[in-house]
Amino acid sequence: MGRRAGPGVNLSARRRVVVLGTGGTIASRLDDSGAATPVELVGGLVAGLDLGDAAVVTRDLFVKDSSTLTTADQALIVAGVADALADPDVVGVVVTHGTDTAEETAYLLDLVHTDPRPVVLTGAQRPSDAPDADGPGNLRDALTVAADPAAAGLGVLVVFDGLVLAARGTRKVHTHETAAFAQPDGGPLGRIVDGRLVVDRQPAHREHLDVVRGIEQIRVDIAAVYPGVDGTALAAFADAGARGIVLVATGSGNANPAIVAAVAELTRRGVVVALTTRVDTGPVAGIYGGGGGGADLIAAGAVPLGTLRAGQGRTLLLALLAALGDPGQVRAALPAYVD
Repeated sequence: MGRRAGPGVNLSARRRVVVLGTGGTIASRLDDSGAATPVELVGGLVAGLDLGDAAVVTRDLFVKDSSTLTTADQALIVAGVADALADPDVVGVVVTHGTDTAEETAYLLDLVHTDPRPVVLTGAQRPSDAPDADGPGNLRDALTVAADPAAAGLGVLVVFDGLVLAARGTRKVHTHETAAFAQPDGGPLGRIVDGRLVVDRQPAHREHLDVVRGIEQIRVDIAAVYPGVDGTALAAFADAGARGIVLVATGSGNANPAIVAAVAELTRRGVVVALTTRVDTGPVAGIYGGGGGGADLIAAGAVPLGTLRAGQGRTLLLALLAALGDPGQVRAALPAYVD
């Protein structure tokens, strides 16, 4: 939708932060029925925010609720970030994004982001016209992080409610409270204190892929385990063209004999099955046998995702399938990307 400087910004300044708008609650206003609808362009969101010696350049990729995003939309965000970082005067990039799927987009970006300059996702839980809107504060913090040299090398970050979180492992943990994001199996990398970035630790590990072209053409689905479930959904996803499936199991990664049999069949057909859990914290592990436990699922071909949960596990499968193609190579590569 074009490129423009934020209001009152001097583009002659050498240091620049690019803000890419994609919609979300941060760009929403309440309509006549009381529903929040994304309508605001990003230039209006940054109006009045001052970065001192750095200029703010805004660019709208699209204006959508993040629950409606497609993989093609996420690929467009990846391309938009790469285009912004092609300018050597850019010191960092901020992406305004809806909270529903920010964790997936952030992790996809992190998988391909090798530049030391920070890329920061932020958003809001309250519409822009709410009297207690949290978007302006979150955006101010995100701009602060993106412009700070101390953020170099931290990778893609989610900045929300004063916390600075690594993309990998970050999840939305509340439907409407302003403290919307956390890393249940870790902790924040840093915080915003009195308007300044404080870095407490470095990312535990980051893995990269050289290329994810064609990701929008790949189907990866998510299937849940529950009492009495059989292999119907798994088979239907495979028949629909899924090249990968994330199985959201119970406990430490357990199911039942019907699911084990379905996983074995999908593996035989060349569908990659990745194993996660519906439990909030802790890694997936092949502890239990008895015909349907995690050990049986792994023996049938499922690959454990460690502490990655469904959304980011699906993102990883998509990226690996796009980069490697061959299901055997994807299964072999997956353990290097999980903990």
